[in-house]
Amino acid sequence: MRQQDNSAKAPATVAFIDIAGFSAIADVYGDAAALDVLEVFESMVRDALSGYEPPIKWIGDEAMLSFPEPDTAIQVLGTLLQACRKESRLPLTRTGLNHGPVIRRAGDLFGSTVNIAARIAALASPGQLLATQPVAEAAVTRGILVRDLGMVALRSVAGEVPLYEIELAPSADPSWIDPVCKMHAPYSSYKRAAPEGPWFCSPRCEEAYRRSPQTYEVPR
Repeated sequence: MRQQDNSAKAPATVAFIDIAGFSAIADVYGDAAALDVLEVFESMVRDALSGYEPPIKWIGDEAMLSFPEPDTAIQVLGTLLQACRKESRLPLTRTGLNHGPVIRRAGDLFGSTVNIAARIAALASPGQLLATQPVAEAAVTRGILVRDLGMVALRSVAGEVPLYEIELAPSADPSWIDPVCKMHAPYSSYKRAAPEGPWFCSPRCEEAYRRSPQTYEVPR
């Protein structure tokens, strides 16, 4: 096996951010509706990255971003995630960040730092941002609320990784997350159709849930 030249490695903060309810939106509302949501999200990512590097790569509804250091990532994603929470056309997002050495090749990033960031994003719940220690330390320096989640096992990663939840946008209230599309209700604009049980953004999501609640049990 050819050995990679270590000089090609340089530190970076890698972020993965995706739309938590994208697949369900396509299934329940159709591909055209899902594409509309994606275009809103893509536009918001471009706006937040104005003046910074563009997204390294789009993978379906997921953006892989790269920043030179954690503080820049915190600054840009703070703007982006708060804007996403205010956008009524978007469901909640999931975000994972990691900082470490990466290999740059043909406009893409490779290495364990990237792999761990992707695993962290997959572990995040709707509305949640999870990150490793260097990113958490940058958030603390800025006075941002950080919660220590302890050592966490990640799929296909040897050993456990210390993870932190960073509150760059207001925490999502689980009782106001649609279990199907992962839309989060602004309290001032929505009322429950029923006094108990899950909240739904529309009759179509409620019907999809009633038909197959087990499909939406895991909050992803």
